[in-house]
Amino acid sequence: GGMPVQKAVADRWKKMTGCTLIEAYGLSETSPAVTINPLDLGDYNGSIGLPISSTEVILRSDDGREVPLGSPGEIWVGGPQVMKGYWNSPAETSKVLGRDGFLATGDIGVMDEKGYVRIVDRKKDMLLVSGFNVYPNEIEAVVAMLPGVLECAVIGVPDAHSGEVPKLFVVKRNASLTEADIRAHCEANLTGYKRPKTIEFRKELPKTNVGKILRRALREEGKAP
Repeated sequence: GGMPVQKAVADRWKKMTGCTLIEAYGLSETSPAVTINPLDLGDYNGSIGLPISSTEVILRSDDGREVPLGSPGEIWVGGPQVMKGYWNSPAETSKVLGRDGFLATGDIGVMDEKGYVRIVDRKKDMLLVSGFNVYPNEIEAVVAMLPGVLECAVIGVPDAHSGEVPKLFVVKRNASLTEADIRAHCEANLTGYKRPKTIEFRKELPKTNVGKILRRALREEGKAP
């Protein structure tokens, strides 16, 4: 969970294949399905779709209360596919399974009035910039729209004034891409406190064996002596 398809990727997919990308969502702990978009979807809608049969999705605040439609909250899942617990790990199980049997996914989402859910980001990856919640996925999606960007990642780094600020890592698709190009694009598309404070170009980004960018590894690099 936690890594929605960027619109730039969905647009390229449709241009290359002529088919709309249909996004779904699930976790190992949900065997693994939770939501899916209608298969006859005309255009990519940026959501992970609707809950599958016999599945309930609730968005909750940190204090466990259900949040209003359109407001971000952690995605909790209930249904027959939710695991009973981690093998021989009751302490870890208690961290993610509520008394009602619902699973805390660790993903932040927003639900609209039709029940469609959109992934915002991983809860643990959220930045707190001058008291404002900032989600790396939002910044990455904006930067990825630049034709010269192959891939990118955002993490939070300490800042004496704001507490945290976004740091952007970029792998170039086009060698002519400059930091000034990225900053101008961000200024046109992002609120001030969401704009990257620093930008670092890389030849590649750390990834899992299935190709998911590891923000954790980038954060750990910054902590290394």
